[in-house]
Amino acid sequence: MALADEVWPRVPPGALVLVPVGSTEQHGPHLPLDTDTVVAQAVADRTAQALPSPCLPAPPLAYGASGEHADFPGTVSIGHEALRAVVVELTRSLSLWARRIVFVNGHGGNTATLDTALGLLRAEGHDAAWTGCGTPGGDAHAGRTETSLMLHLAPDRVRLDAALAGDTRPLAVLLPDLIAHGVRAVSPSGVLGDPAGASAEEGRRALDAMVCATVRRVTAWTCDARGRLTDPARTEGVGR
Repeated sequence: MALADEVWPRVPPGALVLVPVGSTEQHGPHLPLDTDTVVAQAVADRTAQALPSPCLPAPPLAYGASGEHADFPGTVSIGHEALRAVVVELTRSLSLWARRIVFVNGHGGNTATLDTALGLLRAEGHDAAWTGCGTPGGDAHAGRTETSLMLHLAPDRVRLDAALAGDTRPLAVLLPDLIAHGVRAVSPSGVLGDPAGASAEEGRRALDAMVCATVRRVTAWTCDARGRLTDPARTEGVGR
């Protein structure tokens, strides 16, 4: 059951609503602009199937804070201030009938905005939180991890013949230059990582891991001060 498919008399009272948050931004020469949104939607949909009813995946937020990709044609960013306003107002509206709201984030550039928005919303008394779709050990952007995920989710939209390696240094090393100068200054192709070796099977395993982690976090419902759901498996020393 998805929120967009329902009619109002069938919307269950007290539902948990999962809102995917993605982006419309360059993902190298081989992946579509909505890659982050596709992944976030898949995680939300499959998490909703795994959790007890009533749980509804909502339509995604397809635009995020993607200013670091602004030098690439096709990128559309609404920035932190607008994204924060949208997240806040969506939660206030959903809270009129939903029991809980979880934002499922597929784009790292949205992180700071979700932290500030959910911190405010929880202070207002809303039962809302957010969680990410990260893969431990995965590369930063449009590399093997995201290419594998898209080969699993939308293989007909992946242009493997155009795939090439970008800057493969760890994100922690790249971050100062990315913040100061944007992605294009670091990687003219827009790729941060190397798509070589990507496969649909690897993407399936990555997605399964994301869904399992999201189910654990939502079930435990323990948040930090920023409104991020924490993972009980990591807290207990499992799945590090």
